[in-house]
Amino acid sequence: MKRLLLFVLMLLALGVQAADEYRQGMVAAVHHLVVTGLVLGVVDSHNSGIGGGCFMLIRRPDGEIVALDGRETAPAAATADMFVRNGHAVDELSRTGALAVAVPGQVAVFYEAVTRYGKLPWKVHCEMAAKIAEDGFPVPRAYASRLASVAGDLAKFPSSRAIFLHADGTPLQEGEMHKQPELAKALRSLGAGGADWFYRGPFAQATAKWMRENGGLITEADFAAYAFQRRTPLETTYHGHRIIGMPPPSSGGVHIAQILNILEAKGAGKPEDFTHTVAEAMKLAFADRAFWLGDPAFT
Repeated sequence: MKRLLLFVLMLLALGVQAADEYRQGMVAAVHHLVVTGLVLGVVDSHNSGIGGGCFMLIRRPDGEIVALDGRETAPAAATADMFVRNGHAVDELSRTGALAVAVPGQVAVFYEAVTRYGKLPWKVHCEMAAKIAEDGFPVPRAYASRLASVAGDLAKFPSSRAIFLHADGTPLQEGEMHKQPELAKALRSLGAGGADWFYRGPFAQATAKWMRENGGLITEADFAAYAFQRRTPLETTYHGHRIIGMPPPSSGGVHIAQILNILEAKGAGKPEDFTHTVAEAMKLAFADRAFWLGDPAFT
């Protein structure tokens, strides 16, 4: 647990450091958020990145709360049985390879956040992340451990093999400098071309070509059709404090509200009982999450 905490702190420090480097007076918080998100895609690539999705809450100066849903979407050709072979579900197909990928939404939300609610040019955000990808960063222990655990999967694809593994197939080790020149190039192209470069230009074209060659379903039309959603923020209170969260398809806002409401109704109780009370509240929330939560467009 201690190692995990240190790893998380390192990732946040890198992101915050990048954001701090171009802080100029009263710069909107959205700029720091987007820079941090892009940097995490470089230094925490097994959890973050422009190939995935995101949710974002923005509080405007007038108090308005904006909720942007950049969740990934399935390609138009997706079917209910796409992960079934010979009458049996093959879990690996939903985890690794071309069928496991959905149309990414992070870029759409980040671009909207910067261009509509910020003041600084989009390009500078991408450059901060590109510089770290180009210069490299020392691989922390937890990152090295994660690479080791998925080395077999990374070896299946020439691109991931070249990025994360040595020539002999062994993964990068703790302390090695991890440089990603192709990612730096992509981030700079994204900075110059904006969201159109990603959804209607070279990135979409290259991804669709790879999908065709590797049994995937995502097409250029899927990229062009992608649109983030504006949602109504979820709001509750906890002992008089206003709590605002992301609504579905995110489950976080719903169940944080549920847990806090249970705790407020139950009361803190004896200190020695508090941990158990929190655990029980979380257990109920996660049970509801598994049974009830989904994409409101389909459930």
